[in-house]
Amino acid sequence: MQQNTYTKIFIFILLISLFHQHTFAQNTEIDEAFDPFSDYNETEQSAEEEADINFFKNGRFLTLGLLLGYRGYTDGMSQGYTGSPVWGFQFSYFFDLQLATSLSYSISDSPVNFKSYNDPNFTSVSEHYTGTVNIQIFNLNVKYYFNTANVTRGLAELNPYVLFGVGLYTRTYSLSKALALEPDKPIGFTLASGIEIPLMRNQSYFGIQAAYHFVQFPDENNHFIEEIKSTASVLIPVQPRLNGDIYELTTILGINF
Repeated sequence: MQQNTYTKIFIFILLISLFHQHTFAQNTEIDEAFDPFSDYNETEQSAEEEADINFFKNGRFLTLGLLLGYRGYTDGMSQGYTGSPVWGFQFSYFFDLQLATSLSYSISDSPVNFKSYNDPNFTSVSEHYTGTVNIQIFNLNVKYYFNTANVTRGLAELNPYVLFGVGLYTRTYSLSKALALEPDKPIGFTLASGIEIPLMRNQSYFGIQAAYHFVQFPDENNHFIEEIKSTASVLIPVQPRLNGDIYELTTILGINF
């Protein structure tokens, strides 16, 4: 009788142990199914850390650059305006090694030389105007830098880029004759490319940039400029027709932060 009791107790303990192991296995499977770290990829994590380390070592957060170069003109503007020095500055913020946004400002004073006429057929000269035209450009740009990690060692340190920008173009005349002209302020677009060479262990840089500005001033599609009189504005026929765009060749000396 006592032996049967021990046998029953042993069987009861064995059943409880088997049930506990089965329940623990089910709970483990459920926990793994809903584990937020079950999709952890060590390779992907290492790649992200490597990219961050590379940016902190070789990248730039902010740059401040001084621009100095030459501003020229095309079409009729090249006949009425003379190319001149241009200067300005730019401020850039880098999202990563290849993408940045920048604000830039540039200004120039170009000599001008054109004639006004008494009639729209340009047969009778009224005045011969000389003086300067002041052009200021305030741009918001996006810059994309090409990856040079796989090129030859001599070129790997160069930072070539392309730039697209949109900006406000302000043109103001200062002429020898008493011709009152309101400043023109159209919106224009910029396409540019250039390279930046790191200096002083990447603490500063030297850059060369070529830019073309697509801008349409109000008098571009006709042979008239608008003079402001005391009572009203008057259209004055002029030659050459002041149409065209603006181009620039500039050098940039900047500091990296």
